[in-house]
Amino acid sequence: MNVARNVTGALLGLTFFWIGIQHFINPKAFNEIVPSYLGTPAFWTYSSGVLEIALGLGIMIPATRPLSARCLVVLVVLMSLANLNMYLNDVPFNGTVLSTTAHIIRLIIQVVLITVLLWLGSIF
Repeated sequence: MNVARNVTGALLGLTFFWIGIQHFINPKAFNEIVPSYLGTPAFWTYSSGVLEIALGLGIMIPATRPLSARCLVVLVVLMSLANLNMYLNDVPFNGTVLSTTAHIIRLIIQVVLITVLLWLGSIF
């Protein structure tokens, strides 16, 4: 079980780390999907990038994995506001407007991701 958690934590951690870095390399793509009611898109883009980098590293380390995974659950749920904004307002991501099918696939991926993070966070 620890091997599975270690491998999953490493793979997801690297993924979150990479996506967090993308917030700094291409902030425009992320700024555009921030819901307007939140204001100051750059703040949300850079803040979520920092959190994804830090928590991505955190889930790779067994001692910090449970807390980091639980924090990532909250972050993923909060970032769903951007995904909902993209769906409701046909906001393109990096120049691409997603189809309804693509939005459904993203939703399924998020549910699976949250489930895996709950497992990594030792919730179940």
